Amino acid sequence: MTAKSINVVIANLPGTPLTEEQRTQMLSQIQAVSPRISLKDISNVINADRRGETEARQQLDVVLSDAEVFFGMPLPNDIVSRAPHLKWIQSPLAGTDQFLTPAVVASRIVLTKARIHDVQISETVFSMILMLARRSLEHFRLQEKKQWVRLDPTIIQGKTVGILGLGNIGLAVARLAKAFGMTVLATKAHPDGISKNVDLVLPPSGTREVLSRSDFLVVLLPITADTKNLIGEAEIKLMKPTAYLINVSRGGIVDEEVISRALKEHWIAGAAFDVFASDPRPLSPDSQLWETPNLIITPHNAGHCLNYAELVTDQFCQNLDQYMAGKTLLGVVDKNLGY
Repeated sequence: MTAKSINVVIANLPGTPLTEEQRTQMLSQIQAVSPRISLKDISNVINADRRGETEARQQLDVVLSDAEVFFGMPLPNDIVSRAPHLKWIQSPLAGTDQFLTPAVVASRIVLTKARIHDVQISETVFSMILMLARRSLEHFRLQEKKQWVRLDPTIIQGKTVGILGLGNIGLAVARLAKAFGMTVLATKAHPDGISKNVDLVLPPSGTREVLSRSDFLVVLLPITADTKNLIGEAEIKLMKPTAYLINVSRGGIVDEEVISRALKEHWIAGAAFDVFASDPRPLSPDSQLWETPNLIITPHNAGHCLNYAELVTDQFCQNLDQYMAGKTLLGVVDKNLGY
């Protein structure tokens, strides 16, 4: 008896668009997992479908009608009703909020997230910590003015890093912090004893303690009903006036209007933001954040790297092998919790 085919639908991956050669290589890698896999690439029609183009919608309806696995982004409109046999969605991102539509949450579809970001995001966090501590942003601005001014930096050895959201990325940040001789505090939804390289792990109720004790506060939380607008005026005023705030998780967790005022009025010493409430749209040219002193701004690329597509495809292939063997998948998301 011939084994049943697994219909796998592939869409776009984040970052720089793949060349034809790279996409062919990616598809070959996925196909190599098993001869039972039937691959369909919808990269060229998915955006047209989301724009409402009739022909693209009809093409996509045919592909989705027997799809069992979806990998890529964006999620097609009405995917639950259009793909009645869909069992698993693999997000190519660490954050899955854009995949958690009410219909997906209510369905029996398994959602998994990419777990490939610990190295690049932890390196980004420490580049930000070092830039803030060494006052690099101020030096760059002085350089533009051709001014030779020596500024006194902060030594990070012996300082305290607070991590809100101790997942895989948080643990990678903690490892680097320990290499620099820092104390590490963290919050975790469900503390489960001592974590390696972390001096103290607290439940979310300990957030205020972490805020008040940290010299560098790193936000690594998912965006949920509990974390939206979590850090506002009262929370920032708990921080030391010499402290720095770093957000590389999701916009909407930190009140951007408050952080602008906090830096202008010196409530804290500086900040670095890779994510903004406007995501996935760029930060508006009219935003006051552009003119906020001692604020480092990067365009939501803390988790990106040159070989991102290769890394996320490797994980998908590993998960696809697990799926076909009936084993537990990597990075399963609790759809009700949002992470």
